[in-house]
Amino acid sequence: MMTEKNLLKNGERIDDLERNGLSIIQDPSSFCFGMDAVLLTGFATVPDQSLVLDLGTGTGIIPILLSAKTKAGHLTGLEIQEKFADMASRSVDLNCLGSRIDIIKGDIKEADRLFPSASFDVVTSNPPYMVKGSGLRNPDESIAIAKHELLCSLSDVVKAASHALKDGGIFCMVHRPSRLVDAVETMRHHRIEPKRMKLVYPSVEKEPVMVLLEGRKNGGANLTVEKPLIIYGPDGKYTEEITGIYGY
Repeated sequence: MMTEKNLLKNGERIDDLERNGLSIIQDPSSFCFGMDAVLLTGFATVPDQSLVLDLGTGTGIIPILLSAKTKAGHLTGLEIQEKFADMASRSVDLNCLGSRIDIIKGDIKEADRLFPSASFDVVTSNPPYMVKGSGLRNPDESIAIAKHELLCSLSDVVKAASHALKDGGIFCMVHRPSRLVDAVETMRHHRIEPKRMKLVYPSVEKEPVMVLLEGRKNGGANLTVEKPLIIYGPDGKYTEEITGIYGY
């Protein structure tokens, strides 16, 4: 494993992922991964030896965690922002995962140029949740790009997934419940049929804050709504399911 001295840049830190000894490089003054990305890695169906593409990989949290949680054959992360793509690449080196994970700097909207059609078994994404022009925009441009559809839309993400997926391939995404209809309509428009859905609640008394979706390219119509995922129990601590996903 390479040393921090060789890999860290000014202001960065190394965070322990508490899973198979893995760590990740992050800049606390910029965008850091959240629970949504971790929950997606616990929800996603990743067959053994499958080829996986993560769209908008940020600092590489999803492919890095999936390398430990699954027996994927190879994982690729696509990220448009140079800063995050660089951090993701260094995290791959930090964890000695260069033989299993590639990080590519590129635009989701150019996926048809970057990847051959039908070249992946699984595509994952934790896309920007907020439509351009909605909500408060973070003054940090890199954070704004991660949270708002400034450089790509939901349709761009799903279109790229459809291009990259083999027939029958799996697309897994996390989004906000308020955009569930948009997500389902967009998936169907791009020939990805929703097959599984799980809502995520902070507690049993509150409304859902996330929705996890899985679809199959050119799959038949049959959606399974799974048991809800509750983050906090009555004691205010993580539920067993959450601690299991995190690997605590």
